[in-house]
Amino acid sequence: MAVIQPFRALRPPPDKVALVASPPYDVVSTEEARTLAADNPLSFLHVSRPEIDLPQGTDIYSDAVYRKAADNLEKLVEECPLKEEEIPSVYLYRLIMGDHEQIGVVACCSVDDYDNNVIRKHERTRRDKEDDRTHHLLTLNSQTGPVFLTYRAVPDIDTMVMEATISEAIYDFTADDGVRHTIWHAPDAVRFVQAFREVPLLYIADGHHRAASASRARAELKERSFSHTGDEEYNFFLTVIFPDNQLRILPYNRIVRDLNNLTPGEFLLKVKTKFKVIEDAPATPENPGQWSMYLAKRWYGLSLKDSSAPTDDPVVALDVSLLQDHLLDPILGIKDLRTDKRIDFIGGIRGTEELERLVTEGKAAVAFSLCPTTVEDLLRVSDADGVMPPKSTWFEPKLRDGILIHNI
Repeated sequence: MAVIQPFRALRPPPDKVALVASPPYDVVSTEEARTLAADNPLSFLHVSRPEIDLPQGTDIYSDAVYRKAADNLEKLVEECPLKEEEIPSVYLYRLIMGDHEQIGVVACCSVDDYDNNVIRKHERTRRDKEDDRTHHLLTLNSQTGPVFLTYRAVPDIDTMVMEATISEAIYDFTADDGVRHTIWHAPDAVRFVQAFREVPLLYIADGHHRAASASRARAELKERSFSHTGDEEYNFFLTVIFPDNQLRILPYNRIVRDLNNLTPGEFLLKVKTKFKVIEDAPATPENPGQWSMYLAKRWYGLSLKDSSAPTDDPVVALDVSLLQDHLLDPILGIKDLRTDKRIDFIGGIRGTEELERLVTEGKAAVAFSLCPTTVEDLLRVSDADGVMPPKSTWFEPKLRDGILIHNI
């Protein structure tokens, strides 16, 4: 059963929270972070992307970058100021984006649950990214951004959440991307802790590298400790836990930079050997098992001629897997999505217009628009201890870093 724990959040004052809160470190590049944080010394990007305050070209994994992160956090604590709560709390975090709304429970989850697969995964992490987040965490002694978890919805927890949001919020602001963020104290943290003891499993939706780094940091701190008890703060990591029926996944589309030495006509003929092809199709496929392809300034609709897929393997049956196994690999020669520089991934929030632009400007030779992976797909793959292909899910709206910080 899932273990959650209240924590004493380090957090900004309400009148400064909109300035501090920043996008997750891994959805912005260094240059994007530098632009977003320009003229805003309180932006948490100075902590999560500290290379923006060092000379251009600085190795983002250098010791100087992590030292700068620690210096910038200390400066933010003093100048904002950030203050740590006196009493451990559980919080509620609501996101509103357009007509979509979701409310999650903010608490610390057990590293033991992560290690023992009570918290399930669907993504293989990269060692270099794990190293980065572990180094960042241990240098700051803080978890500065939450791991995004989900669980199969429980009506009693839904009721508790709605009751808690009747009280006055501690934060309520709209970020520059139009997403509204509202946070409350849960009036009875113990009640939430007890309720989650009845939840058999939690699932990582987004934040696999943060979770892995919390596990690695715990192992290192445990090794250093002379009297490890299991109750230390480093045994828990910062999360926001949403019910599965509130999540929204957008497609993670693909672009490929060349046609593997084929002309557009030759490429299209090869595609037609495996797919039914419809010309002048919509830019967005209507149903799973369909793809839209933008080639030579024209949209084509694709569906497999042989659509049978092993029903006992939830990974093979994913649209992202079928596209890889029947087109990207055999026709375009893309064997490894993690390392091949010829392919790139475009979050669905940027729309199919972005795919058209990249192809039209010659930055890609072909683009593929997909149906989104479903939350049930994610749960099914996780339960089977499967690994989704890279860039299978794009969650919107995004949580923000720097609002609630967990000191370890």
